[in-house]
Amino acid sequence: MKRPGRAIATSVSRFAENHVGRLWLVMVFLFLYIPLFFLIIFSFNSTRQDGVFTGFSLRWYQALLDDPRLVEGFFLSLKVALITGTLSVVLGSFAAFVLVRYRRFSGRTLFYGLVNAPLVMPEVIIGLSLLLLTVAVQRTFGFPERGFITIVLGHTLLGMAYATVVIQSRLSEMDRSIEEAAMDLGCRPMQVFFLVTLPNIAPALVSAWLLTFTLSFDDVVISEFLSGPGVTTLPQVIFSYARRGVNPSIYAAATILIAVVSLGIISYSVFMMRRQKRLDKELR
Repeated sequence: MKRPGRAIATSVSRFAENHVGRLWLVMVFLFLYIPLFFLIIFSFNSTRQDGVFTGFSLRWYQALLDDPRLVEGFFLSLKVALITGTLSVVLGSFAAFVLVRYRRFSGRTLFYGLVNAPLVMPEVIIGLSLLLLTVAVQRTFGFPERGFITIVLGHTLLGMAYATVVIQSRLSEMDRSIEEAAMDLGCRPMQVFFLVTLPNIAPALVSAWLLTFTLSFDDVVISEFLSGPGVTTLPQVIFSYARRGVNPSIYAAATILIAVVSLGIISYSVFMMRRQKRLDKELR
């Protein structure tokens, strides 16, 4: 016969094992997303009052559309993020292939450190160093001027490091025997890459692109250092407005930003779910 104390301890242990972890996960998600939820709610507030929802209205979205700085900043951020995501994936793929497929070459340790340095270096330092470099190059060659191009280059430097990590992990797990079998069957190296390697690492490429797109779209620090006159991204506009006082149109702009990022994440999740179901059907 079990003792009552031991039975109680066993019940408490089982309850903790089954529910405490879930409760902790729920609390973490609430801590992360409740502020975003309130921001979205107050973007539809009918008045400028903070903390008091007085009624549903779209007036701040109309004010957002009537504000040329916010509209131009949004489209500029979108263009920068699209180009940055693509460049980061391309350059990150090259770096990942070098690190995974060519393990022995002179300077590998230095190259690995340089690729990963932006991950641990403060963005203020990155932005300041890029500003000094840009000014020196512009004085020497007269190009490029601070603006769209310099922002893309700065974001690509940071995004390439993240893309390399994501793609490198997928390449490390990939079975090389598939590529060797394709070459034994007569495929040339380029055919092997496009027909075998690329489809296998495609999920990692998409993940890296979405990650770098989001980082670029949300970046303020590097953009602040590298932007020029008349070139201001959406996060910069929001930050400058917030310093002058809370404007509900900022809530609307932030809500649109959240929607863009969420749409990308949901699209990728749906794509991966359908791809996994298709693979499961093919394996049956």
